Amino acid sequence: MKKKDPILKTKRLLLRPMSNEEIQKMIETALDEEIKKEYQEMLSGCEADPENRIWYAPWKMTLKNEDTYIGDLGFKGPPVEKTVEIGYGVGKEYGGNGYTTEAAEAMIQWAYGNGVWFVEAETDADNKASQKILEKLGFEPDGEGEEGPRFVKEAEQARKNRAKRAV
Repeated sequence: MKKKDPILKTKRLLLRPMSNEEIQKMIETALDEEIKKEYQEMLSGCEADPENRIWYAPWKMTLKNEDTYIGDLGFKGPPVEKTVEIGYGVGKEYGGNGYTTEAAEAMIQWAYGNGVWFVEAETDADNKASQKILEKLGFEPDGEGEEGPRFVKEAEQARKNRAKRAV
């Protein structure tokens, strides 16, 4: 029997992994070439590694009571050494309402529940809104990455484990 994809519910949102067909539609309708490329990379990961597709797929963010698509978020592949990188985007008309923070928190907790100890993120140096989201979520600055400033958030379990080893 095929394992059913999870659906995460927050106070105002539903989050669920997109199907390959939905990702293909995003590629076809995206106006920005960089966005098309990113969705293509996600789809390629889903197709090349079906066992881990959930870690490559963008998760659709919809308003719970309206089923309105407002953006998506996801990880950039399965965990490597208990670490994943998160990315997100929300439509301009939905920005400033806390939706991305709410969705990212749910995704981070889901990842922690699936063996992840560290979640990383990178932002463009000029993307102050994204940096503010990461700050609200408790991410700490962690140098520079390919896209700009790099941030990391450590699971409580990882901290406890590290503290035990230090004793």
